[in-house]
Amino acid sequence: MTPTFSYAVLENEKSTPAPAEPRWVVHGRLLWARRTMLARVTAISLIVSVAIAFSIPKEYKATTSIMPPDEQSSSAMMLAALSSHLGGLGALGSLAGGLGGHSSTDLFIALLRSSTVSGDLIDRFNLQHVYRNRYRIDTAKHLAHRTKITADKKSGVITIEVVDKDRERARELAQGYLEELNQLVTRTNTSAAHRERVFIEQRLHSVQADLEDAEMNLSRFSSNNTAIDIKEQTRAMVDAGARVQAELIVEQSGLESLRQIYGDGNVRVRESEARIASLQSQLVSMTGPSNSSSGEELHDVATNATDSSDNAALYPPLRQLPRLGVRYADLSRRVRVQEAVFELLTQQYETARIQEAKDIPTVNVIDPPGLPEKKFSPHRLLITLLLTFLSLVVASSQILARHYWSAMALDEPRKQFAGEVFSVLRRRFGSILPSRRGAS
Repeated sequence: MTPTFSYAVLENEKSTPAPAEPRWVVHGRLLWARRTMLARVTAISLIVSVAIAFSIPKEYKATTSIMPPDEQSSSAMMLAALSSHLGGLGALGSLAGGLGGHSSTDLFIALLRSSTVSGDLIDRFNLQHVYRNRYRIDTAKHLAHRTKITADKKSGVITIEVVDKDRERARELAQGYLEELNQLVTRTNTSAAHRERVFIEQRLHSVQADLEDAEMNLSRFSSNNTAIDIKEQTRAMVDAGARVQAELIVEQSGLESLRQIYGDGNVRVRESEARIASLQSQLVSMTGPSNSSSGEELHDVATNATDSSDNAALYPPLRQLPRLGVRYADLSRRVRVQEAVFELLTQQYETARIQEAKDIPTVNVIDPPGLPEKKFSPHRLLITLLLTFLSLVVASSQILARHYWSAMALDEPRKQFAGEVFSVLRRRFGSILPSRRGAS
């Protein structure tokens, strides 16, 4: 019994098939058998990958960060008007209308990404020629691809990162974003302080023109009538007339005394008469005629009196001064009124400018863009390793695929179908595809 049982067990062990090897072991054996070719492919791909990695130009990244303005009511009104002015900003109108938290941060990001800012940068730095794009829309997409604008949700700080092959142009582009944002906000500012400043500025120009016109009229009137200061001139003319009249009375009294003593033919008598005549002529020229009733006649008499003697040429006659004073006072009053209005508007204009500067949400730069020192890309070591590994994977996959293709039976439906497809493709693209034998 025992030998029979041992023989049966031995027969069962011989008839049991050996366990199949795992698939990864089979694949490993196939690849190990072609290790020479894989090593050759790896070496070639390593050399090619290094050449490709070092042929890629360097790129530099310039970074700047800004802080949005404080949330104020006037700034909120300005930002709401700004979002409605730029129709391409989508739903930012409702966003700016209900300002809260860091909503101005989202608005500033939208402004930085707007076509207005990108278009100005394209024209400013000639990016269409730098990026070698035919259309501006492609240049704008290229610039947007090289620009990264992010915001910190907690602090609201906006970070702008610009990548370019030229380190100086990368810094200038980052600075250009800040400048264009400031100009855009200032240009589209529609706050109440801005409208007030514009109105006062226009009114100030108008008042300045009126003031210059009033001053010219006063100057022309004073030049034509030699009216420098009517009040002072009247006082001076009255004093001078009183002195001349007093001298005339004294001379007339002296003349009577001389006539009684020396007679009419005496030299001293004739000299006294000549002085009296001169004094009377001066008094007439100073007082003017008494029969002038209108302003035109008064002006003609003043002109004639001016031409008659040198003394009368300095000032208008005394009888003309009251009438000249009315016109002079009217012109002087106009000048003083225009001066007061001009001074008041000047003060209001400066106040409006200060208020406008407060309402404009200027960009507060935290970190200005600096000149990049180290390259941002490419990562040559990573590119080399990835390309080499990819080439090794492709070569290994090809070895395994060819092994399974050759091990597949000829009557296999999948192989027959692939053969039919390949034959059709080979007939149409015979010059490109290899022969069936080479493919197998």
